[in-house]
Amino acid sequence: MHDIIDFNVGDVHLERVLWRVIQTRPFQRLRRVKQLGFSDFVYPGATHSRLLHSLGVFHTARILMDVVRKYTHPFESAKADQALAAALVHDVGHGPFSHAFEDVGRRLGLKLADHELVSETLIRNGEISAEFKELGSGFADDVADIVSGNGSSSVYSAVVSSQFDADRLDYMRRDRMMAGTEHSGIDFEWLIQNLEVADVAYGVDETSLGQVQTFVLGPKAIFAAEAYVLGLFQLYPTVYFHKATRGAEKLYVELLARAVTLVRDGSTKMTGLAASHPLVKFAKDPENIDCAIALDDTVVWGALSLMADAKDECLATLAKRLRDRKLYKCIDVRTCIAHEKGDAAVGSPEADRVCADIRDEIAAWSDPQTGSAPRALVDQQTRSPYKKITETKGPLDQINIRTDGGHLVDLAQRSKVVAELQAYKLFRVYHDGDDFEAKSKIKQIVDARITKWQQ
Repeated sequence: MHDIIDFNVGDVHLERVLWRVIQTRPFQRLRRVKQLGFSDFVYPGATHSRLLHSLGVFHTARILMDVVRKYTHPFESAKADQALAAALVHDVGHGPFSHAFEDVGRRLGLKLADHELVSETLIRNGEISAEFKELGSGFADDVADIVSGNGSSSVYSAVVSSQFDADRLDYMRRDRMMAGTEHSGIDFEWLIQNLEVADVAYGVDETSLGQVQTFVLGPKAIFAAEAYVLGLFQLYPTVYFHKATRGAEKLYVELLARAVTLVRDGSTKMTGLAASHPLVKFAKDPENIDCAIALDDTVVWGALSLMADAKDECLATLAKRLRDRKLYKCIDVRTCIAHEKGDAAVGSPEADRVCADIRDEIAAWSDPQTGSAPRALVDQQTRSPYKKITETKGPLDQINIRTDGGHLVDLAQRSKVVAELQAYKLFRVYHDGDDFEAKSKIKQIVDARITKWQQ
């Protein structure tokens, strides 16, 4: 048994095989991938790594598995071992700056920018798979099935992926602590004390498909459950979707998309990068897993000074801005709508139509000019605080509360606070602060469309 001290969760105990998994190159790479990407541009302390988060998820999964052991008879040790291993390696495929890298992949069709696909590939083959062999010939595939979501759902897999999984329980507490924010706190100990396992009925429309075992909370935990849902929801506008963080991500996506495109077009010399640079190798061979895992945050940071001297004006401009934190200025369109139409109108269908029209008009106006940095970058996101039963994939996507009478009821039916929560929507337009013509044009488009709504 090996122990690692984590300031957030305490001592993390690892058996011999999992200790060796941590020593593999793919897992060690997570030291160089930050959990929160560019959030340290806003919260300087938010520099914790995916490796640290993964250890925390494993530790929390063990606590959840003790609950499964208490309520499940017979307890299936093999499934528990697979789920715990999955908790440890669930993030092993994240690329540089995590989810922002996936945006680059979606734009350019780079399959190995998808962290779930890379995680599955690394677990089924290579160093991690080799270490898992000691636990059985099919162990690595079983772990990969849990991480990819291709396996059958059970209370064991719910430890890794559900509304109340170890991933959320770790990153909510860790991200909040590292960002230094005082809100979004949860009563972790009370939630665990009141956590149970029960058979929950599920079905499609009026047709029953049977029952599935999952986590439920006792009646005394309803307020803690409310705080859990609200805490997770509040982290999005305040930390994950902060305007400066998202602005940096937008520049990063433009930067990497430009660099990869230049390499693909045979213009590597225009990037300022050597032919042997990991970014160039990945751009030339994006379906090579070795090229994919050669990338991490430090590779990109190290490349910024090189790309800042690139012959390509667009790439050089974007690299300098990211290196020196010279972010674009933000115009928050939904805030403009709130100012003109009131807060209640911000999330309305008409507001959605206004944002769509503005997006299309800005896209038509700011059609990128060859060799120049984008004049406007649009960002839109929607985050639901808690999905209704009809919107979920089943009980694993819900939080069920056991009533004093012993019945299981969805949290949104027990809590008026949760039931009344509305989706958080953002629509922002970023522009160069020195480009007064762009700023004026964007404001003109935004004001004209909002004025049209008022008529």
